[in-house]
Amino acid sequence: MKLVWKLLRQHISTQQFAGFFLANLVGMLIILLGIQFYIDFQSVYDNEDSFMKSDYIILNKKVGTLSSLTGKGNTFSKDEIEDIEDQRFVKKVGVFTSSNFDVSCSFDIQGLTRFSTDMFFESVDDEYVDISADKWRYREGDKEIPIILPKDYLDLYNFGFAQSRSLPRLSEGVLGAMKLNIAISGNDKQDIYTGRIVGFSSRLNTIVVPQTFMKWANSTYSPDEKGDHTRLIVEVDNPTDKNLSKYIEEHDYETDQDKLKASKTTFFLRLIVGIVMGVGIVICILSFYILMLSVYLLVQKNTTKLENLLMIGYSPAKVSLPYQLLTVGLNLVVFVLAWVILLVIRHIYFNAFETMFPNCVKPSMMITLVAGLIILVVVSVLNVTAVHKKVMDVWKHKE
Repeated sequence: MKLVWKLLRQHISTQQFAGFFLANLVGMLIILLGIQFYIDFQSVYDNEDSFMKSDYIILNKKVGTLSSLTGKGNTFSKDEIEDIEDQRFVKKVGVFTSSNFDVSCSFDIQGLTRFSTDMFFESVDDEYVDISADKWRYREGDKEIPIILPKDYLDLYNFGFAQSRSLPRLSEGVLGAMKLNIAISGNDKQDIYTGRIVGFSSRLNTIVVPQTFMKWANSTYSPDEKGDHTRLIVEVDNPTDKNLSKYIEEHDYETDQDKLKASKTTFFLRLIVGIVMGVGIVICILSFYILMLSVYLLVQKNTTKLENLLMIGYSPAKVSLPYQLLTVGLNLVVFVLAWVILLVIRHIYFNAFETMFPNCVKPSMMITLVAGLIILVVVSVLNVTAVHKKVMDVWKHKE
């Protein structure tokens, strides 16, 4: 093996292999960085609203002066809902179901003060709420109700009420560990329940409970079941579609523009990451061809030596092995170096994420690692196969 390597390494072009190394390193780094950055950004974004997917928008009718004076409702009719469903940019439409009973809530804060307030509930189909089933489950007879609260409510308490009265500020974790005392009354019935906060929403300005609870509670505490829907949750193909904005404006509907912009931001992020990763893949492919060209030129320069080695009894596999080890070794070094650089870059940008979003959770890098290993294996197998094929061509030519 040493003798074969000494004979074949004489014509190795350092510049050509250095070009392959740098090109492959850049391509591999771009792909891994694109994957990991998207995972990290999506984790931060989901942490802000982990139970609502980014392609959902909330739709309602504008409340105008005339409708307020005339008492005209702002509910969606069946025909209007069907018209929205028929739009090509809409995937699915869900409705909000409102509580038709009285709800009051109270809770204590570290024995310092006691809050009590009237409130309301709304619900949507469970498919629109991305929470594990064990947390978002209600069975008839349960005395504990899972609840999603608007993040604005917590902000109002922390930066308004608590600050003015020198009360302790509450984090999402602390409030999530507290139990709410909920009194529900209606239809000559009254019962006490415990509320368990399972999430905070920055996209829903309402108090959400499971659909199963809402159906049961409305039938139990409300003599008159209302079928009116004042708000819709709409899943769209592309939040940036100009036809979506045009449709909302033409029909005098209303949605939270900030949340729509957030959906657009996520869509553009996916698009940009896809383009960047595409560039990385192209660079990797070009680097692969650079390596193959270098190996082919090296084999061509050593054709006479290869023929002699094959004639004295060396098998094509043994003759191919030095080149194969060289290519696989370069690929392995590229992967390790790209991974080290990725760790450094990730540490820098995630520090910025943690500054802007203190509650963000650092996701695992396992997906990126697996993707990198797959690329490493695929490229190495292609390299090994190509080298073996080239040596076999020399062997056949000799014969």
